[in-house]
Amino acid sequence: MLSRVANSLYWLNRHIERAENIARVINANLNFILDSEIRKAEQWEPLIRVTGESARFFEKYREITKENVIQFLLFDEQYYSSILSCISMARENATTVREIINIEMWEQINKFYLLVKNCSHRRLSINSMSGFLEEIKNNCHVFFGIQDATLSRGESWHFGHLGQFIERADQTSRIIDIKYFHILPENIQVGSNYDILQWASVLKSASGFEMYTKKYKSIKPDKIIEFLIFDKEFPRSLNYCLREANNCLHAISASSTDSYANRPEQSLGALKSELAYSDINTIINIGLHEFFDSFQLKLIGINQDIYNKYFDIS
Repeated sequence: MLSRVANSLYWLNRHIERAENIARVINANLNFILDSEIRKAEQWEPLIRVTGESARFFEKYREITKENVIQFLLFDEQYYSSILSCISMARENATTVREIINIEMWEQINKFYLLVKNCSHRRLSINSMSGFLEEIKNNCHVFFGIQDATLSRGESWHFGHLGQFIERADQTSRIIDIKYFHILPENIQVGSNYDILQWASVLKSASGFEMYTKKYKSIKPDKIIEFLIFDKEFPRSLNYCLREANNCLHAISASSTDSYANRPEQSLGALKSELAYSDINTIINIGLHEFFDSFQLKLIGINQDIYNKYFDIS
């Protein structure tokens, strides 16, 4: 497969996955504010922190308000990870690989782009905003559903699937990190109703509230963290994402999952093994924020290794 084609498929899926994650996080935050009815102004700052782009935000916006944060994360064309930018770049990637993807995938991404672009010129109320965010999530699900149902399981599918799960692992780690390290105010007691609402919001941001409550019944922070990091069956846990990404890398190179044939397989396998031989107590002793900082840096390194191996044509 040509490097440019592999790169486009990888980032097509990363951009769609990122858009869906942003939509879920904003919607969960809107619902949390309606449920808690306290400290509303402070609940928008973590959404900027979770992107890792606070400096870029303050270059353009003077203060953190609901309107500024929503504009930045949804429709800011100068911010490369806004939903509009993600869908626009996904559409560009899809255009370059029209000969690889099928017509249903192309029509879905094109329809999706027009939906977001048209809404970027409208002022949305809270009620219409929630509905719009649900539309974004549903369009992302439809795209991935069409892809999984119609694309042959060759290199094209594996490069796309790889991008999707690398992005998902990164977003899940950021969601937990921001809650644990930044959100809870000092004067609000850990274990309070406010704290429980926030942890429920974290689960909803990862679309994991129902699956978690079916397994654990009650909201317990240590169990939530364990669920989102280690669970082998939940498709947004770090463990699950790394396993899927690892399988894709080995399928691309046709190598055994028991060893490694190149640098991306080595670095991803090392991170996967590190997680496999750890547990929640070990991570808490290390420090959750320190663990997630390290995890995100290693994902950045893995992304660079993938680029060097498969996408760099210099």
